[in-house]
Amino acid sequence: MSATSASHHGRLPGAGGAARRARSLAPADQAYLMLRTLYVVAPILFGLDKFFNLLTYWPDYLAPVATAIVPIGAQTFMHIVGVVEIVAGLLVAWTPRWGSLVVALWLAGIIADLLVLGHGFDVALRDFGLLVGALALSRLARRA
Repeated sequence: MSATSASHHGRLPGAGGAARRARSLAPADQAYLMLRTLYVVAPILFGLDKFFNLLTYWPDYLAPVATAIVPIGAQTFMHIVGVVEIVAGLLVAWTPRWGSLVVALWLAGIIADLLVLGHGFDVALRDFGLLVGALALSRLARRA
């Protein structure tokens, strides 16, 4: 028998097992796993970046009224935001039904900040889409 006619067709035995298992899940379960992964990873990464400003300079996205209400520097404010985002991502990992609601509320706050800031409307619209996704995750998590 030639190598190309073998039952594995040149693939290593066991390769793709995780992908095969994911394909065997119902579509709602696949959606749940994708959303849960997104809402664990993204808040944690964005939260960590609040300390390093690699993706952007985050204080530029903070409405001045925020530091007027809480009299601290914008970067310090962003460090607090980063901690909250990391905790929100961990909450989604531990309890997706409730953690995703925390993320949705947090995104609503970001949207409000951007609207008050008067620019970043494209980011606000993107965050609205993420907010709807977080609410969808909460609904899907109720089934589990």
